[in-house]
Amino acid sequence: MNNVLTLNFPFSMGQSIILRRRSSLRFFWPISLLLIGVLLVLYIFQINSTIQQTYTFQNYDKKLGELRAESENLDVYAAKSVSLENLEKLVQNLNYEKSEKITYIQVPESQVVTKTK
Repeated sequence: MNNVLTLNFPFSMGQSIILRRRSSLRFFWPISLLLIGVLLVLYIFQINSTIQQTYTFQNYDKKLGELRAESENLDVYAAKSVSLENLEKLVQNLNYEKSEKITYIQVPESQVVTKTK
């Protein structure tokens, strides 16, 4: 007879695979829940940032519209203020006198400085 010595494991191989699956599931669920939580927080921050940028863009767009309207009003005001009637009133208020005789200074041609090459 052949004598065979065998070692018995405290549990069978089938139970070992089941225990490994259970131990791996112990780590899988908390890590997956933690990952879902982190992604949810990042999503909330991104949505908040998008909302802030949209709000800022709307404010800038509103200010741009106001500035355009003000620019149009200033253009109309400038066109009115440059009219001939307003210029005549302005000249009268500045106490200018009307010139009656205009004389020009005559410079002889020999006294003009020119550069020759």
